[in-house]
Amino acid sequence: MKRTAPPALLDALKSRFGNRCSTAAVVRDQHGRDESPFDAAPPDAVVFAENTAEVAEVVKLCAQHGTPIIPYGAGSSIEGHLLAVQGGISIDVNAMNAVLAVNPEDLTVTVQPGVTRKQLNEAIRDTGLFFPIDPGADASIGGMSATRASGTNAVRYGTMRENVLALEVVTASGEIIRTGTRAKKSSAGYDLTRLFVGSEGTLGVITEITLRIYPIPEAISAAVCSFPSVEGAVRTTIETIQLGVPIARVELIDRHSVRMVNTHSKLTLPEKPMLLMEFHGSPAGVEEQAQIVQEIAAGNGGEAFQWATTPEERTRLWTARHNAYFAAIQSKPGCRAVTTDACVPISRLAECLLASVEEADAGSLPYFLLGHVGDGNFHFGYLVDPAQPQELDEAERLNEKLVARALRLGGTCTGEHGIGLHKMGFLVEEAGPGAIAMMRSIKQALDPQGIFNPGKIFAA
Repeated sequence: MKRTAPPALLDALKSRFGNRCSTAAVVRDQHGRDESPFDAAPPDAVVFAENTAEVAEVVKLCAQHGTPIIPYGAGSSIEGHLLAVQGGISIDVNAMNAVLAVNPEDLTVTVQPGVTRKQLNEAIRDTGLFFPIDPGADASIGGMSATRASGTNAVRYGTMRENVLALEVVTASGEIIRTGTRAKKSSAGYDLTRLFVGSEGTLGVITEITLRIYPIPEAISAAVCSFPSVEGAVRTTIETIQLGVPIARVELIDRHSVRMVNTHSKLTLPEKPMLLMEFHGSPAGVEEQAQIVQEIAAGNGGEAFQWATTPEERTRLWTARHNAYFAAIQSKPGCRAVTTDACVPISRLAECLLASVEEADAGSLPYFLLGHVGDGNFHFGYLVDPAQPQELDEAERLNEKLVARALRLGGTCTGEHGIGLHKMGFLVEEAGPGAIAMMRSIKQALDPQGIFNPGKIFAA
């Protein structure tokens, strides 16, 4: 159902915000697309907010007219979260990019939503601390909170769920509320912070976030190890986790991804399934971890480790990994990627991955496989020509089989990307009608007009 912003609302926004309210086609188009394969009409206008009070003003005006609101950060979503499927106003929070408070003694930091993860780590580098959640893209902290993001470090440091302590949120009435505190734990009432973390902009606009931060490890070591098969790499990961080795990162990259990364980043990695690993701790602890993993890998056919011994070499390896999605897109000019990010219990990882690889190999589409496999999370990307509907149909069939398999094995349809537009049907299958009804009740209670990012998470 389209809910186009009425002229009276656009006039009010332009009167209040001047040139920070834009209806220009190029600006609307920029805010009406993300990295997903979906297309939708752009928002009716974009407001560039500079503080919480301005966000609240926009929300109040939109509420008066029953007009949808879509929060916008870095634009790196790949599940259609940013698309104005029912029209409305996009609130761009990129100018809200201040690091508000750093409390190194308490290992916390408070930021505005437009701060990106790289910006945050640069700002706190001199304290000897860092923020570990690393989804690959230089995403905004507000967007990462809204999607409950994680990434390559999740196996050791957890996800946004574990690392967001408190929030400031603008509600559907334009009220500004706070949830949580800087204390490490609390038993005070409902856990509203966790309710908003992962709500994908459907319950309110996040305008301030308090996060856990961590000491930069005394020693960091990274390595790559190639395997004759995906199975050998996965078995190595499973055994490493089950032995309790506190590895910080362990990423699976299949041979297709290695080839694409080599071309894009001008590397010469062996074009075989590969694990990219990182160890954090004391020098002795890092050496011990690495030795254990080397022995496990050798038992699964792993070839000699290649060590990245300097920060520059480590950065080059991880930059190549983070660019793998864009390397894949560029390998088939004009294509779009239909992606998944299923997550399963670590003991079922091999079963789920190997069957999915077999199905993808039997299909006609080029694909790539990446995985934060240390926590059972992996990504298939099927590369499709948007002008060929049969390719999109095939990608969706493969995706549906993969997700169905993950659910049968006790997993989830999304480990970190969120539901957005793409996974609404999978959520029903995973959560069941009773849980979906409860989620809808929460949405109705907090957003009775349905103005916050409508058309996401739930079907109409």
